[in-house]
Amino acid sequence: MPTYAECRRDLDSYISARVPVICLRTIEQQRALRLVRTAAGHARRGNMPFWIYTRATGLRDLRTNTAVLDDRSLTGAMDYAASQFTSRPNATLVLVEPDGLDADTSLARHVAELARLADTNMGSVILITDSPVWGGLQRLGMSFQLDLPDADEMYATLSAFLDDHRGHIPIAWEEPDIRRAAGFLVGVTEGEAVNLMATIAAKGSVEAGDVMLLAQSKDRIFSDLTGLEKVPLKASDYAVGGLSNLRDWLDRRGRLLQADLRATDLRPPRGVLLVGVPGCGKSLSAKAIAAQWQLPLYRLDMGSIHGKYLGESEGRFREALETADRVAPCVLWIDEIEKGLAGVNDGTGVPARVIGQFLFWLQESQSRAFVVATANDVRSLPPELLRKGRFDELFFVDLPDARDREEIIGIYYRRYLRAEPAPEELARLVDLSDGFAGSDIEAALHDVGAEAYLGGGTAQMRPDFVADTFSNTVPLSRNNPEQIEEIRAWGRERAVPAGRFAATTTPGSAGQGRRIVFLDD
Repeated sequence: MPTYAECRRDLDSYISARVPVICLRTIEQQRALRLVRTAAGHARRGNMPFWIYTRATGLRDLRTNTAVLDDRSLTGAMDYAASQFTSRPNATLVLVEPDGLDADTSLARHVAELARLADTNMGSVILITDSPVWGGLQRLGMSFQLDLPDADEMYATLSAFLDDHRGHIPIAWEEPDIRRAAGFLVGVTEGEAVNLMATIAAKGSVEAGDVMLLAQSKDRIFSDLTGLEKVPLKASDYAVGGLSNLRDWLDRRGRLLQADLRATDLRPPRGVLLVGVPGCGKSLSAKAIAAQWQLPLYRLDMGSIHGKYLGESEGRFREALETADRVAPCVLWIDEIEKGLAGVNDGTGVPARVIGQFLFWLQESQSRAFVVATANDVRSLPPELLRKGRFDELFFVDLPDARDREEIIGIYYRRYLRAEPAPEELARLVDLSDGFAGSDIEAALHDVGAEAYLGGGTAQMRPDFVADTFSNTVPLSRNNPEQIEEIRAWGRERAVPAGRFAATTTPGSAGQGRRIVFLDD
């Protein structure tokens, strides 16, 4: 990705070489103009005329900003430049966002003729645009792209903003805070970063906690996220019962995601793949991670990216991943990923190409987009997705054991009954819920809460009603025991258990095959 300094060197060399057409592609017009003005202001170019044309101001002198013509039309500006190119050497015309240059149009051919005329007297035409340029025009010169600010440039922008406000408002940020904020803002334009900072400063101070507030506010500037769905978070999303091994691992990865890693060769955490028994908290974990880390949560719907035209699916998927890079830091939730990436040998080649895009992005992206992918049938996923290095870790979410069921029952009992379960009742419910997934426990206690509400509260509830509801609940592990046991057998051997340890194994099974090891164990 070209930096501002690299683009400045490229532009300087193109102007010195008197390249007849210089195409500068960017969505940041003001930043590009600053780049051009810096190149034009070089001492050795003092005698070289530079003019700039915009629709709002017409043709003006680039250095002095004085008007050159009363006629503000593009045709008038090009006619004036044509007369100057024939009479003055080393002249340069800058055209800002001209329409109609993306195809073989009369305007594109007019600009091409103007560039050929400039070439006869060492002149240049600089095009600043965010649209593609017709190949016939582009081949007359050189093209380069000014990408969005990187972390170092964003650091300089934030430092300059804070220096302008020191002495006027209290500013608690130190150099590490500015570095962290700069890393969070990679993916937005310079103007958007200044607007976000101004919004924070408008409350009368810049406090240490505003670094994370800046990361949370970043996603508000993206109004139309192709392929991504913003998921609102509720207070209940913070509560996840069990999965202690996964939660400990996420605590560490959360610190790494927010750390300044510039002085290391480490990259931000890429994500986690959660596989296992349906209803055991995989999807809820994605919400809990975003809530715990105070980051926006986006859901990538694999079904919405598939199109009927050649290349449409791949284009949509690529655009969705690029958007995730821009809104980062964020949590990117891909639910039931096997449904979107299955069928690698379906004959069309689309799933294979989509998988290739995803694997490349997982491997190469340096953004702080943390992926939480969930899968029920991991056997349908391509083996290359499960290789170490794609995701940071592969966790298996099994049926909760007795201690985890006790924690889950307590969470939902308090949520739906607004009360604490008595110790003897809790112990009985733990026994009755053997084989339950977390969703089974929630469904049972939701039914109890609904009946209690209709009956006027827990005081009117029959003492054994909760236990009877649990007894009458048939969990998925009993409805479809063969499939559930097949999933559990796969997970015990190939993934790290998300709970304290793998649930009780069946006779003759190999038991827990992997565990995660922390440095301070």
